[in-house]
Amino acid sequence: MTPAEVLSSDLAEAAQAMRAKQEPFAFATIVRTAGSTAAKPGAKALLSADGTILHGWLGGGCTRGAVKRATVQALQDGTPQLVSVAPEDLLAEKGVSAGDEVDGTRFARNGSPSRGTVDIFIEPCIPMPALVVMGASPVAQALSALAPQFHWTVETAMPAGNADPSPHQSRYVVVATQGQGDLDALTSALSLETSYVAFVGSKRKFASLSDKLIAAGIDQTLIAKVQAPAGINLGAVTPEEIALSILAQLVQVRRAATKDAHG
Repeated sequence: MTPAEVLSSDLAEAAQAMRAKQEPFAFATIVRTAGSTAAKPGAKALLSADGTILHGWLGGGCTRGAVKRATVQALQDGTPQLVSVAPEDLLAEKGVSAGDEVDGTRFARNGSPSRGTVDIFIEPCIPMPALVVMGASPVAQALSALAPQFHWTVETAMPAGNADPSPHQSRYVVVATQGQGDLDALTSALSLETSYVAFVGSKRKFASLSDKLIAAGIDQTLIAKVQAPAGINLGAVTPEEIALSILAQLVQVRRAATKDAHG
């Protein structure tokens, strides 16, 4: 839970409900005001993915409009936003126009009669990626214990009905059955909508399993995308070291996907 969540029980409960549903949301906090403004520093709100205020209050329409746009941007980019809503003449004094971003601050026009300035910080809260760890091997157990420390939600069983994840949540699968139902596990993993599938085992073993998967009618392009052996080559030997190498690769793949998505 973020620091902002614990400041209000209502906001905290609402945020926990959003997290439970794996839905993205954002906190907006007024960090500074100048002149006459309806809301004051410290005012907070919880916003949905489309920028709608679900809980809390931030003031008038101009502020809400700017916050809505910034929230959508923050959740799209996965980065916080700082918005300054100010009267037209003050924007002109600064040499900026509504929509400009300067030194990390995005400016918006306050057209209300109050003519005050409001600065709002937007904190995006994006669902953690889901990691499905298939198997009960020592590597599977070590990975299941390690991954939550790096902000992954861990599932140790195939989702019921191979259901798709939340549209806002990415899913990664590691098959660590290590001889106990490898073929069935890979077949199930390749039937899912995933961002990554890895197999804990040697290249030779996976090559043999690949032939069986192809014979079973599995698309060869899906099989070719499986990371086998799983993990970055760290020279890992123990189950814990192998789990660490897999997690390092998971982080690498996840961050590369985020970078590509945001240009």
